[in-house]
Amino acid sequence: MTPTASSHHGTPERKRVGAIVRIAALLGAFALAVTPAAALDALVQKQTFTLPSYTTVGGAALRDVKVGWEAYGTLNAEKSNVILITHFFSGTSHAAGRYKPTDPAPGYWDAIIGPGKPLDTDKYYILSSDTLVNLNAHDPNVVTTGPATKAPDTGAPYGPRFPLVTIRDFVNVQKALLDELGIAKLHAVMGPSMGALQAYEWATGYPEVVGRIVPVIGSGDADGWLVAWLDAWASPIRLDPNFNGGNYYGRAAPKAGLTQALKIVTLSAGAAPWANTTFGRKWAEPGKDPAQDMANKYAVEAKLDEIAAARAELADANHFLYLVKANQIFAAGGDVGLARITAPVLLISSDGDLLFHPSAIQRTADEIRKGGAPVEQVKISGGRGHLDGIANIQEAGEAIRRFLDK
Repeated sequence: MTPTASSHHGTPERKRVGAIVRIAALLGAFALAVTPAAALDALVQKQTFTLPSYTTVGGAALRDVKVGWEAYGTLNAEKSNVILITHFFSGTSHAAGRYKPTDPAPGYWDAIIGPGKPLDTDKYYILSSDTLVNLNAHDPNVVTTGPATKAPDTGAPYGPRFPLVTIRDFVNVQKALLDELGIAKLHAVMGPSMGALQAYEWATGYPEVVGRIVPVIGSGDADGWLVAWLDAWASPIRLDPNFNGGNYYGRAAPKAGLTQALKIVTLSAGAAPWANTTFGRKWAEPGKDPAQDMANKYAVEAKLDEIAAARAELADANHFLYLVKANQIFAAGGDVGLARITAPVLLISSDGDLLFHPSAIQRTADEIRKGGAPVEQVKISGGRGHLDGIANIQEAGEAIRRFLDK
């Protein structure tokens, strides 16, 4: 099979909407050619990778599988300077830079990716791709394959006929992209949250490929606490009358449920210091005391509603549920587990994280050490809980630089 790639473009209006939604996400968080992606004073070009066929871990056959990807820096002649960035649950491949000069915000890890930064684009070729079932299925800057994709056999969206996929499936498609690019070794794999899960899966599934991993705000499996949180995230979608078992394409979508789901995601990824310092008990509107009318809100309620509504514009409810399931069933390395990891690990976490509890992070580090791999641990602060791994990643910048230079 011969994968192909093409540049990806959307209409100006849809790109404008996409930019607005990406800002909202940041607020909530607070024939294939390897073309050198110049330092990040140049614009980032999104490309499309196509696999004519792919068989999932569960044995389901898919045709015409597409994911988007982008890169920063220049691939060296030996193809030995590659760092793969794997994105979080509601993220995309857009880790750094801008697609156009008027983009209001750069990619989510722009603070550490670029010339002279810890992930130095004068030294490394940094590559990132959209996952299968990417949440932002209706974003013109996202290329993904999932329930919202038109099936080749019917021309209609797959809907719930789309097979379950796993974190390992995300990694396998990334591996196919690297194979097509002629990249046999990765200097490092790193990513936040669900991106950390992918980093662990790379280290257990393809240990011969991975030089080191930097999992950020993520543990080596989904423990009971995380499974429960993910179920809470998904519940509003399932309760929306428009969900219809996932068969809503061509009719009213479960937008209300999706919006409420994203509200829960945003809140659970934060922390009390963020909410109390930023909003406290401020009213949403002057003169509208929440104690005087059921419709009157506090500022924190209004902001969460605003963020969730913006994020829901380009997201897809089925994709959300498929991502929930992929995260719930995750356990790196399967039966062998984390002991299979041989690559050095820099594990970055936040003690204020409500989703990946510090005990889960420590258990992960201990299990990897039992297998003999070296583990360094760095903790970041900032008062934003889980989101410190995105919004405050620069706090770990020098530790990341030293680890990559080893």
